[in-house]
Amino acid sequence: MEDAARLFQALADTSRLQLLKCLQVRPACVCELMQATGMSQTRVSRHLGVLRHAGLVKDTRDAQWVIYSLAQPLTQALVGKVLILLAEWGEDNDQVIEDRKRLATTTRTQVSQPNRQSSVAATGSWRR
Repeated sequence: MEDAARLFQALADTSRLQLLKCLQVRPACVCELMQATGMSQTRVSRHLGVLRHAGLVKDTRDAQWVIYSLAQPLTQALVGKVLILLAEWGEDNDQVIEDRKRLATTTRTQVSQPNRQSSVAATGSWRR
């Protein structure tokens, strides 16, 4: 019962749904998800933590990068069913379409562009 509650709590947030829809396209690091969604590094990381705790995403290390991807549907029966429903939902949603367009053109190297969000990602603090 607690697993189901944790899962549905994780899905009860538009930012987390946005991140899940991006991860349906391809695995991505926090900085790529920042660029795709326009969210801050702190916000993306916090929401990915909730999604990971609920069993919806997994993370793997690739050198200095932590790459997030959707959890394998067969790992948990309930998570698998929710991911199937998620795959069908929102395909015509304007926000989902725009996020996916930005994700398609985002690479890890682009994050070093000088703006407030990428400065936070690169240094861990605000540049002044």
